[in-house]
Amino acid sequence: MTKTKAIMIGAGLANMAAAVYLIQEAHWPGQNITFYSLDDHGSNDGAATNDTTDEYWNREHPMENTKGYVARGGRMLNYRTYVDLMDLLQRVQSVTEPGMTAAEDTHDFDSKHRTFDKARLLQGGKGIINGGHLGLNNQDRILLSKLVLMPDRDEEQLDNVSIAEYFKDDPHMFQTNFWYMWETTFAFRTQSSAQELRRYMHQMIYEFTQIEHLVGVNRTRYNQYESIMLPLIKYLQDQNVRIVLDRRVTDFDFAESTMQDEITVTGIHMTDVNSGEEQHVEVDDDTAVIFTNGSITDSATQGDFNTPAAENMDYGAAAGLWKKVAERFYNVGNPDKFFADRNASEWVSFTLTTKNHLLLNEISRITTQVPGNALNSFLSTSPISPLGQVDVNMSIVVHHQPHFTTQKPNETVLWGYFLYPRRHGEFVDKPYIEMNGKEMAEELIGQLSKVDPGPGNIRDKHDEIMESIINNIPVYMPYASALFNNRAKSDRPLVIPAHSTNLAFTGEFVEQPYQMIFTEQSAVRSGEIAAYHFAGIPMSHLVKNPRYDKDPQVLLRATKKMFS
Repeated sequence: MTKTKAIMIGAGLANMAAAVYLIQEAHWPGQNITFYSLDDHGSNDGAATNDTTDEYWNREHPMENTKGYVARGGRMLNYRTYVDLMDLLQRVQSVTEPGMTAAEDTHDFDSKHRTFDKARLLQGGKGIINGGHLGLNNQDRILLSKLVLMPDRDEEQLDNVSIAEYFKDDPHMFQTNFWYMWETTFAFRTQSSAQELRRYMHQMIYEFTQIEHLVGVNRTRYNQYESIMLPLIKYLQDQNVRIVLDRRVTDFDFAESTMQDEITVTGIHMTDVNSGEEQHVEVDDDTAVIFTNGSITDSATQGDFNTPAAENMDYGAAAGLWKKVAERFYNVGNPDKFFADRNASEWVSFTLTTKNHLLLNEISRITTQVPGNALNSFLSTSPISPLGQVDVNMSIVVHHQPHFTTQKPNETVLWGYFLYPRRHGEFVDKPYIEMNGKEMAEELIGQLSKVDPGPGNIRDKHDEIMESIINNIPVYMPYASALFNNRAKSDRPLVIPAHSTNLAFTGEFVEQPYQMIFTEQSAVRSGEIAAYHFAGIPMSHLVKNPRYDKDPQVLLRATKKMFS
């Protein structure tokens, strides 16, 4: 059913994309589109922090007014698969590079800063591990091949099958270099969905042959907010789109219908989070409601140098609204599969800012590479995984500097995360989730020292490095990996559910043919589908997606790589 107006619930990438396509492909005037959202970036954030209430900060940096930077996560791109994202970014102008579109900006930067990670894996006592040796045995190869060769029509055989269950007779898989690199590149866990692993193996099969160097990874010039979100925001503002922030949508009104499963939104309830005022918006027959029904950064909390990030037990703003819809209609998925098991989904990340490049130079020395090419994983030397095996302790990403446009020339910003935040630190005697920023920095130096033997160890510069830290901000994200949680295909709603007259779902918790989630690609694709549906544009006009899993040459190279 075509519409002439749209209300967007959530202002993340998916809904921003939907708005751009409605304006450019459906030729809607911008003033016909209204966003209601808590923020203007969703999970694509990144900003300076200026909170000066911390006693440590005031004491150590009395003349400064910026407490460093924070980004809850980071985005790796891949031009070969993220075709919808690149189409979207080609439609808007860069906000940092005059005369370039956002896509041209990213291509230009990436062509000058190619990714080639020489230290993808680091292990205590061994240093740089040769990730080119995947370490697979014949059983590993057989099971991986079954995933790659499984036809799309048979994918439901993996409903509610975890990765651990799929490899239950092959525990060796989780001790291979392949698994360590896959786990830390894409943030899979052993309890994640085998169905989702299959989709990644299909869509990223060519990356399988170069995973030890990540040469297929592309990056934006700056953080994802300034390089991806700001160009979209600026474009939409110039088109007179209305973006109303600090609003938490709490419920929908639905029309009564003789068809029990017909979905028609007639009203929207929301709260102004600043004033606490309750508000209501009527939805008329000409208006589509496009709803991002889950967020990996919902309920995230932030600590500081002396304070751990507290646990927020909120179910999540977007997921809570989705749950209300699911309680009324049977064909819109099951949010509990994703948001009721924090043990499978929580992370802790940190963003570390220094006032000089000492730490950066030490990491460059240890990894033998320049900043911007490094995505390093640190392996523990003791069996601490749920399966009683050696596993990854922490990961860091060292961006090309500067990572923020306001960053000073002498400052370094790097990002890291603990995929299993309740594991215990090796150098700080507490679980990662209980560490403050200072303790996470101590743990980082300790982990680096394990792979830096001999004279001139990074530990010798411990005091200088700690003194150089402007801030290290921990962030607890209870749902960071929720989109990978073990589930059935029907647990995610379609972008346009059956019998929906005006409600669409977008983002990382919707079901799309072939798409793998946790990518800018799938988010944009969902918004594109919603826009085309309500504009009456045939789905055949969607950006054409490549199928590398159907390419015999790609499959041949992947097969050869399995035996390396």
